[in-house]
Amino acid sequence: MRRGWLILFLLWAPARLLAAEVQVAVAANFSAPMQKIAAAFEQATGHKALLAFGSTGRFYAQVRNGAPFQVLLAADDETPARLEKEGLAVSGSRFTYATGRLVLWSASPGVVDAQGEVLRRPGPGKVAIADPRLAPYGAAAMQVLQALGIAQVLQPRLVQGESIAQAYQFVSTGNAAMGFVALSQVTRGGRIDQGSAWVVPPNLHTPIRQDAVLLATGKDHPAAAALMAFLRSDAARAIIRAHGYEL
Repeated sequence: MRRGWLILFLLWAPARLLAAEVQVAVAANFSAPMQKIAAAFEQATGHKALLAFGSTGRFYAQVRNGAPFQVLLAADDETPARLEKEGLAVSGSRFTYATGRLVLWSASPGVVDAQGEVLRRPGPGKVAIADPRLAPYGAAAMQVLQALGIAQVLQPRLVQGESIAQAYQFVSTGNAAMGFVALSQVTRGGRIDQGSAWVVPPNLHTPIRQDAVLLATGKDHPAAAALMAFLRSDAARAIIRAHGYEL
């Protein structure tokens, strides 16, 4: 028995000794699933993912200015492609890890109807969105308002957060009556667990394809390569799907 434990330790120890850390920039909408994926990744590989959450536009600027991230999980597909063209990401490494869904959400029951007609009714409350210049979910929200023909009318009621996380915070704290957030932020166990919501039909905005890319600083880094592979695993995909994303 003692010899058996020794053999297992000798098999386990080299992998743990080779374990490394990877710096990951993660789009704010993907914070909840990525925390679970990071835990599963560490358990499976021994590597540790150090996560930073924020707007994709802000991360793009930081990468250009030399931020030490090795992997980017963006909220769009344009930013990773741009980084590849600029030589700041490894060519051919990017792939779509999730497709996001947009939802108009209120923390209070009965505020948002299932068709989103509440947007056409005048009201005193603010409507939160993420900054369209920095956050793809914010750009998608503006596309929805334009498609509905109410962008100009609703403009005085809009309040912008830097990221989708801040837009969610505005609504969850009552500083905005409702807001456009990621479906993943209000979904638990595959269902919207509180408040009231309108899940926006995907034909009202450009698909929110979220791409991952290996940054130039992560080239030949074992933990970065391992994380990129793990994001495609069945374990990661199950977590992503459970948080309201499409695959």
